[in-house]
Amino acid sequence: MSLSTYSTKELQKKLKSQKTLFIVQIVLVVLMIVFAIFSTVEKGISFQTFLPLFFAPMAFVMYFEMKKIKKELNSRT
Repeated sequence: MSLSTYSTKELQKKLKSQKTLFIVQIVLVVLMIVFAIFSTVEKGISFQTFLPLFFAPMAFVMYFEMKKIKKELNSRT
């Protein structure tokens, strides 16, 4: 569904929820990175070493989605 089909209130609500989810995801990725570093130091390279690499791209997608929503909101004002 295109962002232009949403009302302004819906877009503001969607932006707020995206921001919250983005912050949570960033915190989780940072924690995974910290645990991966400790795990790698203690046990060597394992699956946990590369786990953050699978979740980091999702954070970038969420960030770019937030930018699209902001751009759509700015174009309406």
